[in-house]
Amino acid sequence: MRLAPVPALPEILLYTAHPGSGLRRLVEWQDHGPEDGTEANEPEPQPPYWAYAWAGGAVLARYILDHPQSVAGRRVLDLGAGSGLVGIAAAKAGASTVIAAEIDRNGVAAIGLNAAANGAEITIVDQDIITGPPPAVDLVLAGDVFYGREVALRVIPFLDRCLAAGIDVLVGDPRRNDLPLSRLRLLAEYQVPDFGDAKGAETKPSGVFSFEAGERWR
Repeated sequence: MRLAPVPALPEILLYTAHPGSGLRRLVEWQDHGPEDGTEANEPEPQPPYWAYAWAGGAVLARYILDHPQSVAGRRVLDLGAGSGLVGIAAAKAGASTVIAAEIDRNGVAAIGLNAAANGAEITIVDQDIITGPPPAVDLVLAGDVFYGREVALRVIPFLDRCLAAGIDVLVGDPRRNDLPLSRLRLLAEYQVPDFGDAKGAETKPSGVFSFEAGERWR
């Protein structure tokens, strides 16, 4: 892993994958299965999503650094934190408390390393919190949490419970298929690369949204 500035976010350093790290093969394993004779019943490796900056997290972090008043003095939850990028941005912008929720054990380790590299104080929760009541925070930052329908159907009720508890919710996403656009109000757009984009590929605008109360999404 190399400690390097995040594209479009030179203020933040992350330990990220590079060609020599060999982590890309785990992503390919997830997409296509083993190609080296590995038995199919062996434990499936977890894709190293925490080793890359995703578009939704990148635009949320950019928005927070450009609008520090959105988090300053507030208790913040970085939901599905991955690398910890969004939580680090919130800490840098003056959040009073930052909680990063991440269930991947390697992601938990990455958050700790990345937070230390940026001098950010972050509390890590390594449990699936979306099945229960929201924690005592003022703002939830949800970057790239709508990457699949099953995940979206689990996340939305949690975000609704957050709204009911008076907690604001900001979402960052490059408009993936399962993004509940009918529940979102666009606040800003940025051009950033996304996880999985080919090197040199043209970037597309990704949005920062406010999650709003409304009819149940199906």
